[in-house]
This record gives sequence, C-alpha cells and structure tokens, in this order.
Amino acid sequence: MTSSPKLTLGPVLFNWKPEDLRDFYFRMADEADVDTVHVGEVVCSKRTPFFEPFIPEVVERLAAAGKEVVLSSLALIMSDREIAQARDLAQNDGILVEANDISVAALMQGRPFVAGPLLNIYNEGTLATLAAMGATRVCLPAELSADAVAALAASTAMETEVQAFGRLPLAISARCYAARARNLSKDGCQYVCADDPDGMAVETLDEVPFLAVNGTQTMSYHIMDLLGDAAGLAARGVERFRLWPQTFDMVAVAALFRAVLAGKTGLDEAEDRLAGLCPGAEFANGYIHGRPGHLFIEAQD
Repeated sequence: MTSSPKLTLGPVLFNWKPEDLRDFYFRMADEADVDTVHVGEVVCSKRTPFFEPFIPEVVERLAAAGKEVVLSSLALIMSDREIAQARDLAQNDGILVEANDISVAALMQGRPFVAGPLLNIYNEGTLATLAAMGATRVCLPAELSADAVAALAASTAMETEVQAFGRLPLAISARCYAARARNLSKDGCQYVCADDPDGMAVETLDEVPFLAVNGTQTMSYHIMDLLGDAAGLAARGVERFRLWPQTFDMVAVAALFRAVLAGKTGLDEAEDRLAGLCPGAEFANGYIHGRPGHLFIEAQD
C-alpha cells in the first residue's frame, strides 16, 4: 500500500423516497469526507424508475465535489428488462461500474470495473479470473477473516476493499420477504420495503433478533463496526473501507473512520461517539476475527 486508506460510501440498499435519496447524496457530496460514492439500485429493479430521473444531477453534484462516482449493478438479474438495464449500465462511458452479478462483469468486455461484494469472492483463483476480465478493484465479502483478507490482498494488484460499517448484505433471493411478511405477492408488493428504511428485523423463535430483511435481500441484524480493526487491516494491505449507508448521520460516521485511520482520534472515544450516532444499534466484527459474525471483539492495546 502506497497511500492512505480511502473511504467508500456504498450504494444505498434500502428503499428510501426518491427525493430523500437525492438529498442524501447531495449532502454526501457537500459534507462527507469520503473518496468514492456508489450510486445505483442493487436490490430490486422495481425501485429503479423512481430514482433514475435524479441520477444525472446526483452524479454531477458528486463529481463536482471531487468524489469518484461508481455505478452499482443489481445483485440478481432475472428478466429481459433487467438484462437490458445491465447492458446499458455496462456500456456507459466515463463512469466506473461495480458488478454485483457475474453477468455484468462479462458485459464489461475487458474494460475496468469494480468486483462487488455480492460476487462471492473467497479465493485467489476467483480474484485472478475477475482481474483477467478487467476488474481493477474488489470489495471482499464480509465473512472473511483478517488473515484471509490479507492473503487475498497480497495475491492481487487490484485495489482491495473491505466492508467496515453498516448492516451487511448477506444474500439475495427471487422472492420478496418484505411483501410475504405482509401477505402480499412480489408483483403486488405495494413497495412495502419502504416502511423499513434500515431493514426489517427478523427474530428467532426465542424472539432474539438475528437478521434483517430488505425486500428480497437478507442482511445482518448487527451493524458492522471495524473502527478498531481498520488500522490493522490497512497495515496488511487493505486500501479501502466501505461504509454502507443507513439512516444514521453518515457524514459523522465517515468523519469518525477518517479520524481513526489518521490517528487523530482515540479508539475508545471513537467507539463511544459511534454508539451515540447509532442509538439502539448492536455492533459486530466477529467475522474479521475468525469468529461468529454477530460477536463484537474489542480491540486489544
């Protein structure tokens, strides 16, 4: 690694109102200390038409503020309409694309792209295949331990990114859990996923929350928090840290990660401030320590 770690704001995974989503990106452009911002619908193509008219002005605002813009693809492409959308995305000029479905990587035809976290990249062979297809950056799955992340980072010339904050995208399905929970069909979903702007908690039979549902997407219930692990990961070759947007103050969250990475804020203070920014959140970092993902392992001095 030859430069300071960079911060990436991942695409908004939830179904926020189009105007609210536009204003969120405008604020990120004007106030957030992040290097890269992802824009685009990843979870459900039925949401796309609502925000699509705002994308040009959002991209322009972000670029004018000096942010790198990346257009993120759907994670599951099933219909002819979604295939056409993927082709249009892959053919855009001048803006980097994140492939979250392997078909999008194939459509890039050797042009640079980001290998997204939903491509299930767990070994050096997969990394090499994606690099041969044109990938220049990879966001690794959240289930990897620090040792595995370091081994993969050392094996590739691609920029290596890890997911460092937010509810983690774990799986995607053809079925819509949010609609099913309300006795609605997927085709007649009434966009009820918008009722849960940070996802809908799912409980065990013992009424212990352990997952979250976001339309067709399964997510972690716990909020990933790698504040205490970021510096160590950076020393082992990680060049980027991804923050997943939530309804928390993402400008302040990004500032905390920046301050910790720069050594300007102590970890205990940063963790206290993060807890204050995310009332009610349960944090976790177990995966990076090779432990069950829902655990939180405190940093050791």
